[in-house]
Amino acid sequence: MSFFFKAPLDIEIRLDSENIRKHINIKTTHGRTESLPIYEDGETVKGEVTVRLKEGKAVEHVGIKVQLLGSIESPLDVISSSEFLSLATELASPAVLSNSESYPFEFKNVEKQHESYRGKNVKLRYFIRVVVSRKNKLDITREKELWVQQFSSPQVSPDAIANTLKLSVKMDVGIEQCLHIEFEYLKSRFLLKEVIVGRIHFFLVRLKIKHMEISLIRRESVGTAPNQAVESDTLVQFEIMDGAPVKGESIPIRLFLGGYNLTPTYKDVNKKFSVRTYLSLVLIDEDARRYFKQSEIILYREPKEN
Repeated sequence: MSFFFKAPLDIEIRLDSENIRKHINIKTTHGRTESLPIYEDGETVKGEVTVRLKEGKAVEHVGIKVQLLGSIESPLDVISSSEFLSLATELASPAVLSNSESYPFEFKNVEKQHESYRGKNVKLRYFIRVVVSRKNKLDITREKELWVQQFSSPQVSPDAIANTLKLSVKMDVGIEQCLHIEFEYLKSRFLLKEVIVGRIHFFLVRLKIKHMEISLIRRESVGTAPNQAVESDTLVQFEIMDGAPVKGESIPIRLFLGGYNLTPTYKDVNKKFSVRTYLSLVLIDEDARRYFKQSEIILYREPKEN
């Protein structure tokens, strides 16, 4: 729609029970915060569209329709924007609109196979779009976004979770004849509000270690190689040791995930993008040299109670 185009009518989209539904606050690209209603997979999306005339002037249209759309969008050239969900229903047949009108709509038991996501180079969004079509004139549209969360992930089966509880994960950092440490934690799959519990064991220390850090890194990959764009964000970073460790020393680690803005692990969503989280251990010596090791952890949302 042209910036200078003044629409002769206004479109309002209201969702049923929107005021009492749970919301999530999401930052826009312009730095503002918007509150979006949360929906689940398989949940019905319904509401009402109100079309109001401006200045009391009648408007002729050739049809009014409402759509429920799911799309993956990116400003990069490595992928093109694509719709993975497209439902539509006609609200009104061609007519002359002389008064404001309201139209109910309902999309029953909608399969929402992906979670909503906003990242650096890609976003996955669900939204209602209303289109008032006019003959030989610009269409008038209005959109309203909703947020989808998955409370059970097909990528993390109960059997897989049970198996990881029985096994510890070990991450080694080693330099031959100089350094050998081991970071051991109980499992590799965690709820978004869980606690990572582990220990760091020092088996060989011949370097002058000044301090040690632990961090969580989110890595967003868009597209496929060789035209893949990768962005990394450090979500959590804190110092766990200040000073030189000694051989045989062991340091306990407890990292509480609940206080951070974490995202579940997404792998090859619609063959467009992935979002992974890595646990990183970094040692810095007195000459400011850095020694690090990363290991992927799987994050998933806690199943919703019935």
